[in-house]
Amino acid sequence: MNPPSLHPVRAEQLRLQTRRHFLSSAGQFSLGAIALQALQGNAFAAPANTDHPLAPKRPPLKARAKRVIYLHMSGGPPNLDIFDPKPALVEQSGKPCPDSFLKGRTFAFTSGVPKLMGSPRTFKQYGKGGLWMSDAVPNFHTVADDVTLLRAMHTDQFNHAPAELLLFTGHIRQGRPSLGSWATYGLGTENQDLPGFVTLISSGTQPSGGQGCWGSGFLPSVFQGVQCRSKGDPVLFANDPPGMTRDLRRATLDALKDLNQRQQDELGHAETVTRIAQYELAFRMQTSVPDVMDISKESAATLEAYGAKPGEASFANNCLLARRLVEKGVRFVHLFDWGWDFHGTNPAEDIRDGLTKKMAKTDKPAAALIKDLKERGLLDDTLIVWGGEFGRTPFREGRTAGGAVLGRDHYPDCFSVMLAGGGVKGGFSYGDR
Repeated sequence: MNPPSLHPVRAEQLRLQTRRHFLSSAGQFSLGAIALQALQGNAFAAPANTDHPLAPKRPPLKARAKRVIYLHMSGGPPNLDIFDPKPALVEQSGKPCPDSFLKGRTFAFTSGVPKLMGSPRTFKQYGKGGLWMSDAVPNFHTVADDVTLLRAMHTDQFNHAPAELLLFTGHIRQGRPSLGSWATYGLGTENQDLPGFVTLISSGTQPSGGQGCWGSGFLPSVFQGVQCRSKGDPVLFANDPPGMTRDLRRATLDALKDLNQRQQDELGHAETVTRIAQYELAFRMQTSVPDVMDISKESAATLEAYGAKPGEASFANNCLLARRLVEKGVRFVHLFDWGWDFHGTNPAEDIRDGLTKKMAKTDKPAAALIKDLKERGLLDDTLIVWGGEFGRTPFREGRTAGGAVLGRDHYPDCFSVMLAGGGVKGGFSYGDR
């Protein structure tokens, strides 16, 4: 007597199922889940809500920071001209670079023996902690007591794309979950009408690392960053087409949900749950996103503090949007601003006037964001990070060494980031300058 036949798709799924998949596919009763709960202890074991992947989850350890705003300056800001004064380098400026800086190292656009270049900027100490900052960042001076300067960053990548992917995914190639994806995967989000992870881009260009910088990799796609815009439709393709009413859209989604649920009940594929959750989130976002993205509702004083202008695409608008998003419960907001690759190939990349003009568009809104969150009681549990993917060399970039424009090459060995909020110690610097 032949056994009852399985659905062909289900039979193929069982045939291809690996031991790893089997050990992880039994939900909270899988061996992996049992081991994890044993390690964490029952007091911290918050069962996953499979119907709502973005539902808030308790962290395994108590933490001060509840949300993150990451301000990424894509290209590698010239840290030696912003946060890291080097008096000895200024004294040696124009002399051949020591062999100890060059031996065994490869640079993006420099070969031979370049000339050392001290910073042309003026540095002073600011705040009660006496943090060193240059004249390029006048608005950062006003928040010196609220930030930590971490001068101990380094990487093993000297090209933009792999350096950004390494920074945000831990790997130099595409396909791994990003920092924001892991945060929402582990912690969920506090507002089920908005994405848990939002990405905002300014200066007209995506980062060199591409969408992998906010991708979900091998995690369910509901955890990837949702790219929003401060100009035009906040989210592309989220609006209903002409003739599609709200009620008709709801009926359509209900029918799709029934079909997807049948597939989930029969095949048990995690991505089916993700698909249902994404459809429902998109429906709710049609009303929630336009409201939270409308900065015209802010006071004139707030708009002025950020330098924001409703209807435009800018870093200033994005900083204000970041505050509005975390205020509404979004877990991770990632801002990318293009144009920080100061090689000196044109006047915009000059570490003198070029850096001054670039900072005029960015340090004001970043400082305003810190002050605004502090006034609203949100800074203490919101971590803000400002920085790039690597630093810049202490010598002139090879291609532009003989020109009038001053620029620096990529330098992975040392760079700085600025931190604020989330329990970070204010007015403090870590690492030799």
